[in-house]
Amino acid sequence: MLEQFDSIFSENEVPRILVVGDLILDEYLSGAIGRISPEAPVPVLESAGRMRSPGGAANVAANLADLGCEVILCGVRGDDPDGEALVELLEERGISTDGVVLEKARPTTHKLRVLARGQHVFRIDSEQTVPIADETRTRLLEFVQKWIGACDGVICSDYQKGVLSRESLSAIMEASRKVDRLVLVDPKGSDYTRYRGAHLLTPNLSEVEIASGRDANSPETLAAAARDLLTQTEAPYLLATCGKDGMVLFGSAGECETIGTQAREVYDVTGAGDTVISMLALGIFAGMSSVASARLANIAAGLVVAKLGTATLTRFEIREFLNGRPGWGRRKLVNWRSAAEVCESAKKLGKTVVFTNGCFDLLHAGHVEYLQKARDEGDLLVLGLNSDASVRAVKGPGRPMVEQADRALVLAALECIDYVVIFDELTPASLIERLAPDVLVKGADYLASEVVGRDIVEGRGGRLVLVDLVEGRSTTRLVERITSEPVSMR
Repeated sequence: MLEQFDSIFSENEVPRILVVGDLILDEYLSGAIGRISPEAPVPVLESAGRMRSPGGAANVAANLADLGCEVILCGVRGDDPDGEALVELLEERGISTDGVVLEKARPTTHKLRVLARGQHVFRIDSEQTVPIADETRTRLLEFVQKWIGACDGVICSDYQKGVLSRESLSAIMEASRKVDRLVLVDPKGSDYTRYRGAHLLTPNLSEVEIASGRDANSPETLAAAARDLLTQTEAPYLLATCGKDGMVLFGSAGECETIGTQAREVYDVTGAGDTVISMLALGIFAGMSSVASARLANIAAGLVVAKLGTATLTRFEIREFLNGRPGWGRRKLVNWRSAAEVCESAKKLGKTVVFTNGCFDLLHAGHVEYLQKARDEGDLLVLGLNSDASVRAVKGPGRPMVEQADRALVLAALECIDYVVIFDELTPASLIERLAPDVLVKGADYLASEVVGRDIVEGRGGRLVLVDLVEGRSTTRLVERITSEPVSMR
C-alpha cells in the first residue's frame, strides 16, 4: 500500500481534479456552560472563541489541496459576509475561486455548531435548498465545460443545497463522457437515478437506507440495498461507509470487498465523508484500482476523525501511518508553527491546552507518571523537548545520552502526549509565548517563581501547576549508575 501511495506522487504528476457541488461555511462557537439564564430556564454558554473552515464541496477541495493535489472548484455562494469569509479561507489554501459563482439573491450556506467543553450542543443552519437560478446554473456549467477536459476526473459533492440539480448533473455527466473522464459522487436524497453516468458513489449507511427504502442493518440487507442502488444508477461501483464498521465496496459485476475500520480514536466525524471521497478520487484518478483506493480512503477517514472540527490530512500523515508509525500519522512531532495552529484551533473549540518541557534524556517511570499527571490537567498536552544542542548547554558536554530524534520518537509513542516540539533555546520561553497554553506544568522540585514562562501563561489568564515527582527516580541517577557500575556479560 505504501508503494502504491508513493506512486501517486512519484513524478510530481498528481491528478488535477474538478470538484463541483454545494459550498458550505462551517463555523464553531465554543465555550463553557456554568449557569442557567435568569431570563429563561436555558443554559448560558460563555463564549471562548470561534473557528471557521470550508465545508461541503469546499472541504473536499481543501482535502485535495492539503494532499498536494491541484483542484479546480466550482460552486455557488451568496453576496454576504459568509460568502466572503469562505472565499478568503479557500484562497488562504491556494485554491482558486474563479469557479465560485455569485448569486446575490441566495445566502451562502452556513452551519454554526455550538460546543460546550468540546461537546456538540446544537447546530444552527442558514441556507436555501431550492435549485440555483437558471443564469447561475448556466455560468456554473460553462465553467465545468471549460475545465473538465483539462482535469483527470470529477467529484460531485451533493449536499442537496440546490447546486447539483438533475439538469446540472446530467450536463456534467454528458460533458465527462465526451472527454472520457470518470465522475465520483458523494450522494444525498432518495432518488439516485439523478446520478446515472457516475463511476462510483459513496453513500453512508443511513443514506443507503434512505435511497433504497431498505434496512441495511446486516451484511445481507446492506448488500441487497447496494445492488438496488447500483441498478438505479448503472454505476460500476458503490462504496458504503459504515462508521465504526469500516466500508464495503460493491461492484456491479457482483464484487463485494469489506474493509475494516482504521479509526484509533474519534474526536469529531464532521467532514469525514469529504475526506473519503477526496482520497478515493486521488487514488482512482491516479490509476489505482477501486479496491486499493478504497483502502486508502478508509485509512484517511480513520485518521481525520481523530482531529477536531472539519479537518483535513496531509500526504505526510498518511505516509507515516502506512510506514508503520501511526502516532506520527497524527503529526505528533511538529514544528512550532504547526503546534501553534493546533493549539489555537483546540482552544477555539473549548479545549484546554497544557504545556510542559524538558530534556527527557533517559525516559523512566518518573517521567511517565509526571507526563500522565500533566495530561490530566487538560485536553491536549504539548511537550517542548530540548534539542541536543540545548541539552548540552544545560547539562554539560556528556549529555544527552540519547539523540533528539530518538527521544522525540519514544515520547511520541506515549498516549498521554499529543504533540512534541523540539526547541534549540536554553529555555522554552519563546515557545510558550508562541503556543499560549492554558496550563503550564512543571515538577514540584521548582519554586513557582523559578518556572520559566509562568508570567507569560498567568498574564493571559492561564495557570501554573507544580506536579509532585516520583521519589528516587531521576535521569541523573540513572546516568551515574550506568557510568559507575560494571556491566555483567552473560
